[in-house]
Amino acid sequence: MNLNRRLFLASTTAALALPKALVASPNVLRAEPVQGQILPGGENTTAMLGFNGSTPGPALRVRQGEELAVRFENRMGEGSSVHWHGIRLENAMDGVPGLTQDLVQPGADFDYRFRAPDAGTYWYHSHNRSWEQVAKGLFGPLIVEEANPPEVDHDITVMLDDWRIEQDGTLMGDFGARHDFAHAGRLGNYAKIMTSEVSVMQGARVRLRLINTATARVFPTRIEGLNGWVVALDGMPLAEPRALADVSLAPAQRMDVIGDVTGPIKFIFIAQSELYEMGSIAAEGQKVLAAKAIEALPAANATRPKDQPDHALSLKMEGGAMGGRHAGDDIWAFNGVSGMSDAPWATFNRGDTVAIDLVNDTSFPHGIHLHGHHFYEVSADGSLGDLRDTSLVERGETQKIATVFDNPGKWLLHCHMLGHQASGMKTWVEVL
Repeated sequence: MNLNRRLFLASTTAALALPKALVASPNVLRAEPVQGQILPGGENTTAMLGFNGSTPGPALRVRQGEELAVRFENRMGEGSSVHWHGIRLENAMDGVPGLTQDLVQPGADFDYRFRAPDAGTYWYHSHNRSWEQVAKGLFGPLIVEEANPPEVDHDITVMLDDWRIEQDGTLMGDFGARHDFAHAGRLGNYAKIMTSEVSVMQGARVRLRLINTATARVFPTRIEGLNGWVVALDGMPLAEPRALADVSLAPAQRMDVIGDVTGPIKFIFIAQSELYEMGSIAAEGQKVLAAKAIEALPAANATRPKDQPDHALSLKMEGGAMGGRHAGDDIWAFNGVSGMSDAPWATFNRGDTVAIDLVNDTSFPHGIHLHGHHFYEVSADGSLGDLRDTSLVERGETQKIATVFDNPGKWLLHCHMLGHQASGMKTWVEVL
């Protein structure tokens, strides 16, 4: 669906403030019907799903290495579960019904408990009928704080999302439309940012934690009003801060930026011929600029792959509109197979280094997400690039990734364009 200029530009008011954080453990996340304020304040609300009375749900914050305990209370009238996106946790807590746990039925509870091994920006979301439940609002931020966080004046979570809504705020109910599934997914006609703070002082040093929570839309994004540096991607610190530039965030990808405020912080969606402001953080007053340079975050505790992998595999994305035939029985397929099979796509011994060519033989981009692990994107010259958990593979392109499968269990591997996942683009691996 094309962006509707009148609706899209209605989002140029100040950012919507996120719910307050939950910092105590155990926490309760109660999934239930909610009324969301998607349109600008004072206009009609939208009937949605959410956690603890709001969408997005409350921010969960925990220190690196500490245990997070969450009781999931399902009070929304249909089965669900919670996936902790990007966390290298034990398999039984991963939140994938039919693979790591049973579906949590309406009226039932499930206790999640795990340690957060890596500092960074993560999020949680439904993993049952996620193409619908996430689109309706079942998600929230999960922040794992460093033992010694960088010195900033503000630590701000910024969630990007889009919605398919009527002009009166009603959420369109065409979830699961096969046309959407066969193309780019359920793209909204209204987009904006949601932030944990709505104003800062000019000259302040801020940390922005961007999270793309959309079910299908890739956000080509520009940040104005900030002299900033990218310090982490998908929660994983960069070896050296990278000067802030325009970036494309696929669904589920994250980016941490640290910088000094030079004016209102504007978040711009870059269309082919136009720029759309999705919202801004106001800059008020004046503060003396920080003199200290922006340094790299503490390195992640990630095992580097061996130069010669134990396994070299290829995962070919097939199908979709304008795509060729494949052997699967749904719209999309990996290597000729649509959806989950009884046997894993691959089985590895714990500690194996694995290189995978993610081959996009379709007419659409795909954001491929691996559960329970991070992986290195491998550059064309064979060097290890960024450490991520979700890789955006453009149409007709191939992205090689390399990882050490050191987390035992059954792990999902799928496209995070959630309509694509629902119609065939998912598989799983087993680590013994």
